[in-house]
Amino acid sequence: MKKLNIALLAGGNSSEREVALASAAMILDAFDRSRYNVIPVDVHGLHWTCKGAGDRKVEVDKTDFSVPVGDGKIRFDYAFIMIHGTPGEDGKLQGYLEMMGIPYSTSGFVSSVETFDKTLCKRIVSEIDGLCLAREVLLRRGDRVDADAIAARLGLPVFVKPNASGSSCGVTKVKSVADMVPAIERAFTESDAVLIEEFIEGREFGCGVWITADGIRALPVTEIKSHKEFFDYEAKYTAGMSDEITPAEIPAAATVRIQRLAEAAAKACNCSGIARVDFIMTPTGDIYMVEINSVPGMSGGSIVPKQIAAAGLNMTEVINAVIEDTLCRR
Repeated sequence: MKKLNIALLAGGNSSEREVALASAAMILDAFDRSRYNVIPVDVHGLHWTCKGAGDRKVEVDKTDFSVPVGDGKIRFDYAFIMIHGTPGEDGKLQGYLEMMGIPYSTSGFVSSVETFDKTLCKRIVSEIDGLCLAREVLLRRGDRVDADAIAARLGLPVFVKPNASGSSCGVTKVKSVADMVPAIERAFTESDAVLIEEFIEGREFGCGVWITADGIRALPVTEIKSHKEFFDYEAKYTAGMSDEITPAEIPAAATVRIQRLAEAAAKACNCSGIARVDFIMTPTGDIYMVEINSVPGMSGGSIVPKQIAAAGLNMTEVINAVIEDTLCRR
């Protein structure tokens, strides 16, 4: 059988670029080379490049999604997207690939748009039985900011975050009205809309989900214990700044509740491939959804690879299954 030519799309244009490159490096090592010719492609702005002879950079031809080789070219049969943030998680790459007729590994264009926009995502999952959502205020660029009114409505502290971004980039825990406007300005550097949410006291969990044509499978649940005040960028990507316990040391009933809610949220947003849903569980047992990550981290320190291992799976077989499922659907 002919080997598929796979473009491993990495990098991207957001603050998560370095994380995405680390994720792609781990995924590259796990590919089954007996089935696939894998070529890493660094997507950075208008330049999509891969390494040619002598490590020189070769530009991808976007008119037919190919790379020149000698006197010919290699056309890609498939795209494995490992870009967090834009353009790999917000639907932009998915839209291009759909126009080109190229199958890819992640959720579709519409689903990617829905999950990347935190407010829109919350609206979509709001009818799920048993799922709680934090109260919020949404600001768009140019809106008047009344910090006193926001504090009166949501209380303090609040979380100020970009409405469309990831990895806690631009997120601030605000404890005073005086700190509200600087936090909002910081969040606007990452997104054209800013989400301000009430603070929910509780334990934080992440649950990976594996979505195929046959259904949705929740992975083991991870509890995230940040050594900082919250699970910010530094806590996520600096060794020793957080403890990520997989499987989470919670009662079996709580694990099942989180898994079922993760499956329901992914289904409501029509996710595909591998996604991760993050939650906070309060001391009274209420479960609040934080967000859905349609292209979760896959580096050595990331949560989902640990959950895959805890489920008794290996990354190679998961990658194979994701690709095969995508091709079968098309």
